[in-house]
Amino acid sequence: MELIKKYFPELTDEQERQFAMLDALYRDWNAKINVISRKDIDNLYEHHVLHSLALAKALRFKAGTKVLDFGTGGGFPGIPMAILFPEVQFKLIDGTGKKIRVATEVAQAIGLKNVVAEHRRGEEEKGKYDFVISRAVMPLPDLMKIVRKNISSKQQNAMMNGVFVLKGGNIDSEIHPYRKNVEVSDISQWFKEEWFKEKYVIYVPC
Repeated sequence: MELIKKYFPELTDEQERQFAMLDALYRDWNAKINVISRKDIDNLYEHHVLHSLALAKALRFKAGTKVLDFGTGGGFPGIPMAILFPEVQFKLIDGTGKKIRVATEVAQAIGLKNVVAEHRRGEEEKGKYDFVISRAVMPLPDLMKIVRKNISSKQQNAMMNGVFVLKGGNIDSEIHPYRKNVEVSDISQWFKEEWFKEKYVIYVPC
C-alpha cells in the first residue's frame, strides 16, 4: 500500500481505504479461485495494482469517459483504475466466469460505483467506449481485430480514442503493424522498482 502512496500521493482518504482493502480481499478470493499466481500474491501491490496504474501515468480521463477493460481476469487493470478515476465508467469483461465473479465481489466490497463486470467474450461485446484497456491478454494485432468495433467515434478526451495495453518483454513484432501511429512508453520512467524494467504502456489511437 505504501508503494501506491509513493507514486500517487494525492489520493483521497476514500481511495486510500479502497486500495488498502485489496490485499485481504484478493488473498481471500485467491485461496478459493486462483486469479493470481499463488507465489505472486505477496507482490499484489507492485505486480498487479501499481502495474495497472501505469496507465494513469500515460493518460488522464475526463469525467464521464467510458472505458472497457478487455480480459480483466480478477479485475486488472480495471479495478485499480476505477479507484483512481471515480468519475469514469468502467466495464470489465472476461471469458472466464469465476474470474469475473472475483472482480464483481471485490468491486462491491470496496464500494466502487463506477464498475460493471460481465462474463463475456470480447467478440460478443457490442458497446462503444472511448478507450479499451488490457493487460497482456493476447498479441496486439489479435486484440485490435476484436476491439476496434468498440471504439467510439465521438471524442471527448485530450488524447484520441483508442487502445491502451500493458506489455512486457520484446514487443517489436506486435507493434510493427502500427509503427506509424503507435506510442510506446517505458513504465520504468515512472516506477523505479526493478520489476518494471522492460514493461511498457502501448497506445494505439483509433
